[in-house]
Amino acid sequence: MYKNLSLVFLGLTFISNLYAQEIMVTVAEQLAQAQLDAYNQRDLDSFLIPYAEDVKVYEFPDKLLYEGKQRMSEIYGRMFIRTPDLNCYLVNRLVMGNTVIDQELVTIDKNQPPMKAIAIYKIHNKKITEVYFIYDRD
Repeated sequence: MYKNLSLVFLGLTFISNLYAQEIMVTVAEQLAQAQLDAYNQRDLDSFLIPYAEDVKVYEFPDKLLYEGKQRMSEIYGRMFIRTPDLNCYLVNRLVMGNTVIDQELVTIDKNQPPMKAIAIYKIHNKKITEVYFIYDRD
């Protein structure tokens, strides 16, 4: 009897862990998608919602570009106004735990070829706390 109870407990623990991981993946993916949708609509207020107040943005691997939602608001606010063709096409997305990796094609000017980029989002407490960008400048 104890052996059967142990197996049931082990099974429930496994299912519980899978469910908890699925919830985290869902939240991480939802945050990444929400900011992407707002980016493509150039909706600054909606774009900022998924980010933590103290978000840190890096050029991969560790070059800090800026820190804080206020600074992000200034940078993206200007960019959304100055680039009417701005669009980010999601090529591929990988999600594992609290990390989302997006492969993107970013159009800044429709008369120029899109820029290849990778964005890595780290999520903590249901907010994006770190972003790492990799650009193919060729």
